[in-house]
This record gives sequence, structure tokens and C-alpha cells, in this order.
Amino acid sequence: MPLAPPTPGPSSSTEPFFNGTPDVSESCKTDALCTWIFNKTDIQWLANGSYVFIVKPLRILAIVLIAMLVRWALHRAIRRLTTSTSRAEMPALLKPLRERAAKGEAAENQFIPERRRQRAEAIGSVLRSFVTAVVFTMATLLVMGELGFNLGPLLASAGIVGVALGFGAQSLVKDLIAGLFMLLEDQYGVGDSVDLGDAVGVVETVGLRVTTVRDMRGVLWYIRNGEIVRVGNKSQGWAMVVIDIPIGFVNSEEAIAVLRTAALALAEEPEHSTEFLEQPDVVGVEQLTVDGAVIRTIAKTTAEGQPVLQRELRRRLTEALETSGIAERIAVSRMLPRSAVPPTYSQPSTDSSSGAPGGAT
Repeated sequence: MPLAPPTPGPSSSTEPFFNGTPDVSESCKTDALCTWIFNKTDIQWLANGSYVFIVKPLRILAIVLIAMLVRWALHRAIRRLTTSTSRAEMPALLKPLRERAAKGEAAENQFIPERRRQRAEAIGSVLRSFVTAVVFTMATLLVMGELGFNLGPLLASAGIVGVALGFGAQSLVKDLIAGLFMLLEDQYGVGDSVDLGDAVGVVETVGLRVTTVRDMRGVLWYIRNGEIVRVGNKSQGWAMVVIDIPIGFVNSEEAIAVLRTAALALAEEPEHSTEFLEQPDVVGVEQLTVDGAVIRTIAKTTAEGQPVLQRELRRRLTEALETSGIAERIAVSRMLPRSAVPPTYSQPSTDSSSGAPGGAT
């Protein structure tokens, strides 16, 4: 009776060397290096081993290197974009919307390059962080795919978690998006005097989620960017000085001439000439009250010099009225004689006997 042929053992050359990875030999058939080694040596386990210990590590290393190269290239492009803000030709992406809409205007030359640089650095930092997160997330998924992980359930779970976090962190996402647009549109910056509704003061920090403002009393306010519905910035571009001076019932033409002379003299002084963007003007009588006329003086100035210039202009106008003698006449016109006892009024009456008008009642 013939004997049956012996059953090949686990170490037989007909079986793959790595029994725990049945897909290695199939993957080896599609790899050029693995196929070349198998054709040259005709050794199955050596070809499979080359795929596991040579091909896969090289692929993973190539993914990491390419991810680092892409990240470096994108970061370099972002840095070049942000550093170019110190020059006159600023990229349109980083220009404030109000500058793009006001091309050719003289006010465009009043923006400070340092402010542009700070804003561009903040935007560049956000863009670099976003690029780093996206590039290395994709690289991690590719590496996990090379290691044999099934990415389908992982991506599905990540999508569910992302949806849950999106519903639970709506306010956070809203704050981040609002903060990014505030930086892009240059609505305000550190050191600006702003009115944000509930908080009025000087901006100390500008973040993607929170803006801090210190008011005149020294209170530091933390305001979420998503809750800011309006912004009044008193420090951008130019400002207007408006001064109303009551002159009583004196000659308005004489008072206007005196005030105009004092305002123009202040604008011609070297220490204040750079703060005036236009010549100051006395527009005339703004309103009439029971105390007399009110004269309005206006001046267009820089945003930084507006507070100091407003105080100085008030002082000069007051001194001009005193020097010309108009101030004394204003005080005299307000001193009206008054009776200590209110007057008694009489009204006609009809005599009951004659029907003719009678005396006072």
C-alpha cells in the first residue's frame, strides 16, 4: 500500500514566511522592488521581507519628508506674503477692505506700516498653524494606511465626533471666525481707542477668540469676538475736531473773524502743523439758544493727534475771545435785570349793573 506524501509543515518554502500577514505576498506582486528581488533570488520569504522591512518604511519616510517639504514651502510663501506688508505695494489679500475701496485717496497714506506688520504677523501665524494642522493630518492618515489600518471606520468616527463638536462648540467656532475676519478687515488693533457697545476704551490684546479692552476707569473687559456686533474705531485714518462756543448776543461776524484768526494761527505753528490734515474753519452760527448764538469750529486732524489738538484749540479760541474783549461783552449780555416780585397781570371784567367793562379783578 503506497504511503501518502508528507504534509508540508509551516516552514515549507511553499508557504509565505510571514504567516500572520497573508496580504504581504499579494502586495509584493504589485511592488517593483519586491518583484525584482523575487525574480533575482527566487526566494519567497526574502521578497516578502523586503516589502515589509524596506518598501513600507521607505514609503512612510517619503510621506513624512513630502509633508515636511510641503509645510516648509507653504510657510515660506506665507512669510513672504506677510513680510511684504512693510512695502508700499501691499498684497490685496492683506489690505483692509476700506483701503481697497478707497484707492487713490490721500487718507490711504496715513496708515502706519507698523500696524500693518503686526496685523500681517497675526494673520500669518493663524495661516501657518492651519497649514501645519492640515498637512500633518493628511500625512498621518497616509501613514496609518501604509501600516494596514482600515481608515473607513476611523474617518466615519471622526466625522461623527466633528459633527458633535460642531453642535457643542458653535459659539467657539463663531468667535474664531469673527476674530479671523476682524484681523483680515483690520477693524481694530492694539492701542486703538474703540467703542464696542458695552465696553469703551483702549484695545490691549486682539485674539482669535477674545478681545480685551481697558476703559477709562482701568477696568479690563474681555469681549468674545462673536458677540461684537458693531465697532467704533476712533484711531484709524483721520479724526474731526468739533468745538461749539456760545457767544451770547454779541456781533457774530466779529466773533467768527476772531475765532478764525486764532485757529489758523494754531495750524501754522510748526509743532502742530503736521497734525492738521486740512485748514481749520469756523463754519458760523450753529444754533440759537435762550443764551444767544453758538459758533462752531471744525478741524480735520490725524487720529493720534486729535485729543491733544482738541484741547489746545479750545484753549486758543478761549484766549482769543478774552484778548479781543468779546468775552466781557458775552458776560454782560447774559446779565439781564430781573424783578424780585413777579408782575401782576389784570384782565377786563364786565360790570353786572351796566354791562360795561369794569376794573381789575
